Order: sequence, then structure tokens, then C-alpha cells
Amino acid sequence: MSLNLSHLGRVAAIAAVVFWSTGNIIVARLNLSGIEIAFWRQSLGVVVYGVVFFAIGKRVTWEQIKIAFPVAVLFCSEIVVFFSALSITTVANATIIGALQTIVLIIVAGGKFGEIITKRLIGISIFATGGVAVVVLGSSNDISWSPVGDLLALLAMILFSGYFVAVKSVRSRIDTFTLQTLAMLIGSIGLLPFLIIFRGSTSGFPALNGNEFLWILVLLAIPGSGHFLMNWAHLHVSLSLTGLLMLAIPVFSAGGAWIFLDQSVSLLQIAGGAIVITALIVVTRDDVSSQNKEKETT
Repeated sequence: MSLNLSHLGRVAAIAAVVFWSTGNIIVARLNLSGIEIAFWRQSLGVVVYGVVFFAIGKRVTWEQIKIAFPVAVLFCSEIVVFFSALSITTVANATIIGALQTIVLIIVAGGKFGEIITKRLIGISIFATGGVAVVVLGSSNDISWSPVGDLLALLAMILFSGYFVAVKSVRSRIDTFTLQTLAMLIGSIGLLPFLIIFRGSTSGFPALNGNEFLWILVLLAIPGSGHFLMNWAHLHVSLSLTGLLMLAIPVFSAGGAWIFLDQSVSLLQIAGGAIVITALIVVTRDDVSSQNKEKETT
């Protein structure tokens, strides 16, 4: 892995996190359920990516479908489980539990991918995860506990961790654009029955009005592109680093909501955000330093 690709991979991963952070802000402007938003984003993605896919001369093989299938299933399953958790437990609980993904990915990174996991990295991870908890709790006046909801949030976190691991595992066997296109196709098909069940009490298939259609396109263009960037980055950066960078999403989302939605930000949230960003700057610099030393010894 060359230093240049490593650098570009870090830039792509950071950009992906920034793009994903806008998702919560965009979703706040839509009067649609989470499953409806996910389904329409995936479905419109199939059209957009599919047109480009065939226009540039690409074709789908059965082998590629088999490679992309577990990635798409894990992603769709996480969406369904996470939105189910949000209907039972609080957003604060679900977000804090989701932040534990970083710890899971660090463990997997050391065991499955042979990455060197130092005590310093573990300490920074715990420190940053605590910062996320401060950011989330600082914005919530509703502190409650639902055993079932929190269990679903935990399952969603495990599924999303599995999605990250699955993408990193297959990226050497399939290009980013093909993976993204097939994941959207399989994902939209997988989400359809859940959408039908969710809307079982209403007649007719859900349609989008003009405003909703435009915002779904924005959701596809920005947070959706975050998936493309992160999927590309997985081949060039460590799983432990990408897992840690994910902790910035609640921080950036809170800042974006303050700028674009006029939502208040408390001093506690600012302090928590500073903890997270400081920790991520340190771990990113450590990663650059490690790559430089690796280059010097080769």
C-alpha cells in the first residue's frame, strides 16, 4: 500500500464521514419514515448508478453479485433494525450504543486483518467514545432505558460493524463502482418487503412529491457518495482508523444542525465535540507517522 494511496484513502474516509454527517440534517427536512427514505435512496441510486454503469461499458457477472450480496444484506438489515430501535428507545441511547462500533472494529482489525492495535489506540478510542456520549447526552433531556430498544440498537451496531468488515474483505475482488451499484440494487429489493409491511395499514404504494424527490436526490448525492468514498478508502486505510473516524459523525451533525436548522448547542456538547475531534486528530497523525516509518524501513 503506497503512501500516496494511504493519504488519499484517509482524505476519502474523512470526506465520507463529513458527507454522512449531513444525512441527519437532510432527513430532518423530510416527512417520511426512515424505511421509506432508505428505500427511495437505494432505488433512485439503482437508476442513477445503473445508467452510468452500463453507459461506461460495465457489465454484471454472477461472481460480482455473489461478492456484493452479503454487503447489501448486512446494510439493509442494519437499516431495518436501527429504525426499529429508534421507534422504541431514545435517539441518545441508540447513538451512544452505535458509537461502540469503534471498539468492535478495533478488535476485528487486530484479529482478522492483522492490524497492530496499541494500548495508546485503545485508550484514544475509549476517550473519543466518551466524548460522543457527552455530545449526545448534552443534547437530550430525555434519558430513559428500553431493554428491547437498546438490544435492537446493539444488534444494529453489530450489523453495521459487519457491513464495514464485509466491504473491507471484498474490496480487493470488486471495484468500488460495481460494488456500490449492486449493493443499491440488492438493497432496494431487500428493503421492499419491509416497506410494504411498514405501510400495511395504508393503501397504495408510497409515492414521492416533487420536494421529497429533490431531497432524496440530495441524500443520494451527498451521504450516498459517502458510501462510495468509504468503500474506496477501505482498500487503502486501516479498519481501526475508519472505525474511529465514524465517531465524528454525531459531532459534525450537531454542528450542522446548529448552522442550518437553528438548533441550540450546549457547552457540554462543545466540550464533548472537542474531545472527539482532538482524539481523531491525534489518531490520524499517528497513522500518518506509522506509514512514514513503514516507508523508511522498506
